[in-house]
Amino acid sequence: MATVKLENITKRFGDLIALDDITLDIQDQEFFVLLGQTGAGKTTTLRCIAGLDKPEEGTIYLDDVSVNDKTPAERDVAFVFQSHILYPHLSVYENMAFPLHPRKLSAEEIDRRVRDIAQMLHIEHLLMRMPNQLSGGETQRVGLGRAMVRRPQVFLMDEPISNLDAKLRTEMRAEIRWRQRELGTTTFYVTHDQIEAMSMADRIAVLEAGRIQQLGTPSDIYNHPANLFVAGFIGNPSMNCIACDITSTNGELHLKLADDIGSNNSVTIQDARVAKALNDNTSNSDTVFGAHAEDVLVSHQSIPNAFQAEVYSVEPLGAETIVELTLGTDAVGAHTILKACTAPNFAAEIGQHLYVSFVPERMYFFDKNTGNAIL
Repeated sequence: MATVKLENITKRFGDLIALDDITLDIQDQEFFVLLGQTGAGKTTTLRCIAGLDKPEEGTIYLDDVSVNDKTPAERDVAFVFQSHILYPHLSVYENMAFPLHPRKLSAEEIDRRVRDIAQMLHIEHLLMRMPNQLSGGETQRVGLGRAMVRRPQVFLMDEPISNLDAKLRTEMRAEIRWRQRELGTTTFYVTHDQIEAMSMADRIAVLEAGRIQQLGTPSDIYNHPANLFVAGFIGNPSMNCIACDITSTNGELHLKLADDIGSNNSVTIQDARVAKALNDNTSNSDTVFGAHAEDVLVSHQSIPNAFQAEVYSVEPLGAETIVELTLGTDAVGAHTILKACTAPNFAAEIGQHLYVSFVPERMYFFDKNTGNAIL
């Protein structure tokens, strides 16, 4: 199929720098996800690859050939937009078959491809309908199918399932991924949904304000966030990130979470690797502590190396229960919240006090000033 390479891409819109020196290397047959918030520059990246926008600086390569001066039609990529526009005078079948006619395929092959993709997208019953007879979600699936029947060198997908209901989104994540592996088509997929990114990607690039914050596998990014932005963006719920103080007493390091004066939200740092990293860091007075919700341990009974905290809210989610604990209030009266992921049958009530600790080897620390990970 094809490789995609972006080398030092910068794109501006007036005084706004939409992409700031972006470099990415997408491998042949890879499912690559660009993850970021609205306005981060995700769609602009796709439009540059497709040839719809031209970067002011840098080079875009498809199969190691520069395509900066090639038209969109010459690049052999299929762009799946977030909002799909169908030909209003053509049926669903005709819309899906439309990009195949210039390829001189037989009527039988066109029919086979259209019906195969329609079945995969659960729209085979819509093939004879006109676009004005479709719902928004149905229109999105037809637009996705119109791109998939082409079998291009590269799929460029701009949040293609964002308008679908939750159940169908879950199904479509698996279906798109399965189909991509079957066809072996290099896919560049952008989304703001970190669940989509984590469940679908071979690799993820996290984009923020036009800059790549981290690039790696879903496991790498979840388990080793490069900075506070990534830590706060990845995961559901996202990582707890709380200002803290690190102190040393008799050779032991102690973590005290920022809280009301006089409270005792403190634990001993027991993992030697964590302790060494903190000892090597010279700015422990400006440190932010991080912990995934599943690594926050809560109990009704006293547990080793724990402190007590008050339950702020309880969110039963079926497979798990999220317990929010308040560690106190800041200068303006806002609560400092710590989220814990517990078993679905864990009983907790608002106002109750629980014992809280952390998985020793799953504690993260960040430099408050730079935002970069210490560990």
